[in-house]
Amino acid sequence: MARGAKIVESIAGADEGNAANRQMDKSSPDDRLNRSIISLLQQDGRMAFSEVAQELGVSEGTIRNRVGSMKQAGMLRIVAMADPVAAEYKTDAMLGLKLASGHAPAAVAERLAALPDVVYILWVSGRFDLLVEVVSDDRNGFLDFLNREIHGQPDIASSETMTGLKNFKNQFLLKRNWE
Repeated sequence: MARGAKIVESIAGADEGNAANRQMDKSSPDDRLNRSIISLLQQDGRMAFSEVAQELGVSEGTIRNRVGSMKQAGMLRIVAMADPVAAEYKTDAMLGLKLASGHAPAAVAERLAALPDVVYILWVSGRFDLLVEVVSDDRNGFLDFLNREIHGQPDIASSETMTGLKNFKNQFLLKRNWE
């Protein structure tokens, strides 16, 4: 079965209600055509709109309009992402941060997000307030980062550093079943 055959089949089977919804909000993540477009672009973000259209059995203009609507709505961004494992960074670590009293997670996250070594920040519940992934070119760069940006900062009460030993999976795609 061709890569797009399953996707085309699911779009063709959409009922009239879904077609009406697509006309109303072409940027909806619940729209089958949008999910199919995203699924193909996750495999190859540089895929030509004409190829996406052919795979899904719709016009190139429809794909161009849908992608434009999803981008404008903030639902879709097409970017290049470097895989830290493939880039062979020497240091990859996850930091568990407990924030100092009176400091908001969003403010600390904003400060850290501006740093090039920080690739991931998640506000969490439980033992930590923030989980922060850091990748560095070498061990000394990582130690400098910790000393400069984590230890002794007034907005961080404590931290736990968990260095990566071996990466078994690094998935950049969304977990949602788009088909």
